[in-house]
Amino acid sequence: MLKLCGFSASNYYNKVKLALLEKNLPFEEVQAWVGQTDLNASPLGKVPYIITEAGSLCESEVIVEYIEATYTQSPLLPKDPYQAGKVREIITFMELYLELTARELYAEAFFGGKVSDNVKERQRKLLDKHIPAFAKLAKFSPFIAGDTFTLADCAAVCHLPLVSSCTKIIYGEDLLAGLPVKDYLKAMAERPTVQKVNADRKTNTELMLSKNK
Repeated sequence: MLKLCGFSASNYYNKVKLALLEKNLPFEEVQAWVGQTDLNASPLGKVPYIITEAGSLCESEVIVEYIEATYTQSPLLPKDPYQAGKVREIITFMELYLELTARELYAEAFFGGKVSDNVKERQRKLLDKHIPAFAKLAKFSPFIAGDTFTLADCAAVCHLPLVSSCTKIIYGEDLLAGLPVKDYLKAMAERPTVQKVNADRKTNTELMLSKNK
């Protein structure tokens, strides 16, 4: 059985977890906080990582691509190579240009830290550039890459709420408000798999915050 290692407060962990749930695969969750990870499985100490019969894998996109290639039921990538590429394109934009850009602000937005005004200004300029570019790729029709739930939705469900919340806290406005993100997330929240991920995320986040006090 696959072992998914990390913690449910992590959006990248939840991206993998959602893919596993959508494919209805049996897996075991192994809680591993930052600083408690297996450095042989994840050399930078990041989560998530998985343990398979063949060995370990780290980095969420590597993991979901492995899962998709290994387990063919309930496919989360189109068969057509170009359409599969478009799904990967959206994931790359979300993670490199939205989530990782906003992540520089998380310390102040979510964890009681402080981010300098220079960093806030720099990240705002980047987000003002990146979000319109992302909007040219995202479909929201009704899923983020088109008419089928894909790996792009596994990422979007976990990343977009953080970008929205973070920018609203730091800048006083949700920088994704010009996109149909709220309606999209509301629709996704009707899926039992997403409900499971969100419930576990809430519980684990409360536990993480209590541990860090």
